[in-house]
Amino acid sequence: MARYDEELTRLHGALRDAEAIILGAGAGLSASAGYTYSGERFEKYFSDFQAKYRFDDMYSGGFYPYGTLEEQWAFWSRYIHINRYMAPPKPVYEKLLALVKGRDYFVLTTNVDHCFQRAGFDRQRLFYTQGDYGLWQCSKPCHQATYDNEATVRRMVEAQGYVIAEDGDLTLPEGVTPRMTVPTELVPRCPRCGRPMSMNLRADDTFVEDEGWRRHAKLYSDFLEAHREKRVLFMELGVGGNTPGIIKIPFMRMTWQWPDATYACVNYGEACAPEEIREKSILIDGDIGAALEKLM
Repeated sequence: MARYDEELTRLHGALRDAEAIILGAGAGLSASAGYTYSGERFEKYFSDFQAKYRFDDMYSGGFYPYGTLEEQWAFWSRYIHINRYMAPPKPVYEKLLALVKGRDYFVLTTNVDHCFQRAGFDRQRLFYTQGDYGLWQCSKPCHQATYDNEATVRRMVEAQGYVIAEDGDLTLPEGVTPRMTVPTELVPRCPRCGRPMSMNLRADDTFVEDEGWRRHAKLYSDFLEAHREKRVLFMELGVGGNTPGIIKIPFMRMTWQWPDATYACVNYGEACAPEEIREKSILIDGDIGAALEKLM
């Protein structure tokens, strides 16, 4: 606990003194905000799929080879709605915004739930590298464009028998069993070639880097170039080992190369740094939401 408090104090000072703050956010940040993909939350919205197919988390359900597109989109529409259009249970993103609001910051994230934008972060300071639950693309793809899915997802969810509350939560009227299919006319198809649409998520080489993706990639690149000689805090939050080449390794490398850079890692059970930058690193092992609360 003494070491935890000491590192929090160091991070507080680094935040205060930084000329620029670069946030790198992974799945652990959204998990701290309550976006969990198994357990009680999974069972609340997917108990019927769990009983039929015997998978125990949303990730597994997302990869299941359903027999029809109607059933596939019944699963995915619920998945999209609760993880993209329903607010997370805890105000972790709002706390993070309070720490950087009015500062010169940029956000790089592998999360696809758009929690940053919904919490009020400046859209021009965000780069979502891995896609967005709120976008569809051609599954081939025959062209490099994406399409907003909110209205259709809502219709899909309601077609399964759910009522969408004002706060976005899904409820079932008394005595109603949810349908595990959506009407065929709601199955999304590419407006150009007619193929089924797919999620705009980076899973293979079919991922569409649309105009918005390319624009925000350049915004991030320009931000890095403009700040490399300044006092920069690279603040990594909840980044695991699945895709270390996007946030973790570049943050460590730039901390090593840039003269006045500091690397901070807040991660439950995985706060570490290589020996080469240990003196320039702040390592906090614990829940991100709790750490942000103490920093505030």
